[in-house]
Amino acid sequence: MSIEVKVPQLPESVTDATLMTWHKKPGDTVGRDENLVDLETDKVVLEVPSPSAGVLKEIKVENGTTVTAGQVLAILEAADGTVAVKAAPAEPKAEAAAPKAAAAAGGKLAPAAKRMVEENKLDASQIAGSGRDGRVSKGDVIQHLEKSKAAPAAKAAPAVALPAAAGSRNEQRVPMTRLRARIAERLLQAQSTAAMLTTFNEVDLTEVNAIRARYKDKFEKTHGVKLGFSSFFIKAAIEALRKFPAVNASIDGNDIIYHEFYDIGVAVSTERGLMVPVIRNAESLSYADVEKAVGGYAAKAREGSITLEELTGGTFTITNGGVFGSLMSTPILNPPQVAILGMHKVQERPMVINGEIKIRPMMYLALTYDHRIVDGKDSVQFLVAIKEALEDPARLLLQL
Repeated sequence: MSIEVKVPQLPESVTDATLMTWHKKPGDTVGRDENLVDLETDKVVLEVPSPSAGVLKEIKVENGTTVTAGQVLAILEAADGTVAVKAAPAEPKAEAAAPKAAAAAGGKLAPAAKRMVEENKLDASQIAGSGRDGRVSKGDVIQHLEKSKAAPAAKAAPAVALPAAAGSRNEQRVPMTRLRARIAERLLQAQSTAAMLTTFNEVDLTEVNAIRARYKDKFEKTHGVKLGFSSFFIKAAIEALRKFPAVNASIDGNDIIYHEFYDIGVAVSTERGLMVPVIRNAESLSYADVEKAVGGYAAKAREGSITLEELTGGTFTITNGGVFGSLMSTPILNPPQVAILGMHKVQERPMVINGEIKIRPMMYLALTYDHRIVDGKDSVQFLVAIKEALEDPARLLLQL
């Protein structure tokens, strides 16, 4: 019996997708629920599982084609005695990681690892994965390559450096991924529609560091998660947003929506581009819950298993360029939000404290805001409120 393999129902607000990679070719035997093809939307990658065991008879859509919900992708010839089932909803996942060797290894390949495996014609089953559930990262592949080359290299004669051939200047031209194109579109939208302005301040993290040093071991033992900066900054931001509700607003046409809840987006850099998972009702979460949410969403975003719903919405965004060494930057708004907080690298600097010069762990803060909605005075006082809360963390407990 012939069965049509169709594009599943796409997530809400997603109109189409790009067919990325076929994991089977015509004539291949497939199992029920085995992933046949990956589809890339603006934010996540979806798997299309086989509705039945059988043989892939015909592929109707090639890689790189834009497809819509319900479109026929392939024809499957069901195996004798099997009953076709309605395909389950597509599952978000990391970008294609389906070499047969990877399946045999029982793990998955991260997108960058997959490319390196394919380019170097490696057997993925021979690569030990250091990630969750044996997931193979780019670092694992690099380490595997180094080990495999080490022995032959030791026996080889010393290499002689040769001058580069004249004119050997290579370049590659590749189309933007849908995610990268969507990021570009939203950045241009923010710059062309909002009256963006950035204000700066700095915060002394001496007290936060002292609390983390004093309680980090007990905190991790009790809650099973490390006590980082994220929970302090998110809690401080929420208290500042309570005082300045315009910063927690969003724009809908000619209307301003003042949110009385705090859905905090945390920007995460991934191999596919920047993603912003949203921590819902962050005001009701404990410090441990916030740390778990941040860590969990960051891992899912980097693995590619995050859902569109987890990336949708948000009333205020926090981004941390400090993890890459940035001392200062001007973050760009995440429309329709009207403000975004930028964290930066903690750096020891000499500061004048009560007439004395002391070395303090300092961080520059940046608030980019839409001046149409947020006044300059409110933006400055908002950052001051965050500064005060972090320099005297007791304020967070007392909501002062």
